[in-house]
Amino acid sequence: MTGVESPEYVPGHGLLKGRTAVVTAAAGAGIGGATARRFLEEGARVLISDAHARRLKEYEAELAGEFEGVSALACDVTDEGQVQALFDAAVRQHGRLDIVVNNAGLGGTSALVDMSDEQWSRVLDVTLNGTFRCTRAALRAFREGGQGGGTEGGHGGGHEGRRGGVIVNNASVVGWRAQAGQAHYAAAKAGVMALTRCAAIEAAGFGVRVNAVSPSLAMHPHLVKVTSPELLEELTEREAFGRYAEPWEVANVIVFLASDYSSYMTGEAVSVSSQHA
Repeated sequence: MTGVESPEYVPGHGLLKGRTAVVTAAAGAGIGGATARRFLEEGARVLISDAHARRLKEYEAELAGEFEGVSALACDVTDEGQVQALFDAAVRQHGRLDIVVNNAGLGGTSALVDMSDEQWSRVLDVTLNGTFRCTRAALRAFREGGQGGGTEGGHGGGHEGRRGGVIVNNASVVGWRAQAGQAHYAAAKAGVMALTRCAAIEAAGFGVRVNAVSPSLAMHPHLVKVTSPELLEELTEREAFGRYAEPWEVANVIVFLASDYSSYMTGEAVSVSSQHA
């Protein structure tokens, strides 16, 4: 199949003007970094985070040279104390929190028959448990920052006067379909989808929307280091356009889910790939 060229980069339209966002795993490369940039282009204030402190600071400096309203705080999403400090910092710096993008995840390739407990647990702790920790912290911040009645963990009262908030989780098409060597990652991403749906039902009671994006192959330098050329070529050829996604193309969908254009969407996992089944 002949690949279709990537489209031209889409300029910002102020869709997130005046809002404050937290984006995890956003140290420059990949979907997280692209999302942070897109959010800034759309007028948001962005607190970027990553477990890699040096790369995070470098990307903060790069963004700060182009935009106002960007800050950074290192965070390992497997550490509850660091997660809470991240969300406390967002509220302390800006007085509010509007959008959270849970992008942190860890992959790897290993046949299930040879997979160690440590390999399994590590991928699930970063990818699924990390998303849980950040979702929980975000929902607590949204609930405490909202106004009006409502009951914890359910549908309580109306939505009048509530500020609400938005969470967008990064899932994957492997949460729907099988891929050899990806049992741990697929299980974690399927868990992210289920977590997204359950969180959406609970959070609706205080005006919060929770959705997910499910990309297949968004190319960036770190992916090349951990994936064989043969697998990358195979995955690319499977796509309808015959090419991998640019990280900013996935970020565009995240912007949509974070914006008022998706005001009636919650509990959805949106495929950014032709391979969702």
